Amino acid sequence: MSTTAPSVDTGQVTARLSTLDRFLPVWIVAAMVAGLLLGRLVPGIGLVLDSLKVANVSLPIAVGLLVMMYPVLAKVRYNETRTVVGDRKLMVTSLILNWVAAPAFMFALAWIFLPDLPEYRTGLIIVGLARCIAMVMVWNDLACGDREAAAVLVAINSVFQVLAFGALGWFYLQVLPGWLGLATTSVEFSFGAITLSVLIFLGIPLLAGFLTRTFGERARGRDWYEGTFLPKLGPWTLYGLLLTIVLLFALQGDEITSNPLDVARIAVPLLIYFVVVFGAGMVLGKLVGLGYPRTTTLAFTAAGNNFELAIAVAIGTYGVTSGQALAGVVGPLIEVPVLVALVYAALWAQKKYWPAAETLPTEKTS
Repeated sequence: MSTTAPSVDTGQVTARLSTLDRFLPVWIVAAMVAGLLLGRLVPGIGLVLDSLKVANVSLPIAVGLLVMMYPVLAKVRYNETRTVVGDRKLMVTSLILNWVAAPAFMFALAWIFLPDLPEYRTGLIIVGLARCIAMVMVWNDLACGDREAAAVLVAINSVFQVLAFGALGWFYLQVLPGWLGLATTSVEFSFGAITLSVLIFLGIPLLAGFLTRTFGERARGRDWYEGTFLPKLGPWTLYGLLLTIVLLFALQGDEITSNPLDVARIAVPLLIYFVVVFGAGMVLGKLVGLGYPRTTTLAFTAAGNNFELAIAVAIGTYGVTSGQALAGVVGPLIEVPVLVALVYAALWAQKKYWPAAETLPTEKTS
């Protein structure tokens, strides 16, 4: 057990990622290309995918969505909440950033950059509502953040999304635009459809993840569960994501190749969002005196987004060929390299702005 958050040479960050995580942008691009080729070579793939549906989502895509969500939620330490929940400064700042500031900022960016592309705009707003529960654990660990705090914030985000995602979607897609004199979403929007998508594609894997950890630790202990079981389960998140991307791009191929600039226009507000929200989290954590590990955790959990859920909701509500779904798919392609860069930024900030006396005890196993 060390007495301070360890200082890590930024040159070692990439090396500490697994091969799958290190080349995640490459795998995503490869999946996109494979999907485009599949769509060209198999013109009738849309009819095949639509032949059997679950919650208005084709069965193969539904399987991909559930597979990519389950391992992430099996990693959460649901029973480690006391010390973190007792940190009121962390809880309040996290709730404000995650559920007030970040969604509102994405709403503003979507309208500023995509005023003439309502489907992509709606997709970005949905992304802003899907708070991070996945790769944030990786980025937080690489940046020497507080692991237990990250686990608790992930658990809170997971539960909160089940309870509030539908209401927030209704507010940001119909109520707030109406108040501001802006166009609301199309009649395809349904509070019930979004809620059903969240319950299925987050609720089911959340319950499965909770039960898996509970019974896995009870049967074999935490060391076995986290040292043996989770490393074998973890890669399935990527497999599920890549399967989903392949199928989505197979269906979206004509739209993507015909409008490449639209994809670039989706990427710009995403890039701005990640950098600004992360910076706000670091500054706010420093101002309220959280210490480096929990400040870093605050920043990453606020900046990252649950693209798995955003994709699932967009598909379940608007369909697999919708612009909303495409906006969600573009997300991880931008998020991964940007958040890796922000790991380096966090480690630089640790050396410059957080002397050893301001760090919290933390234990690193990597």
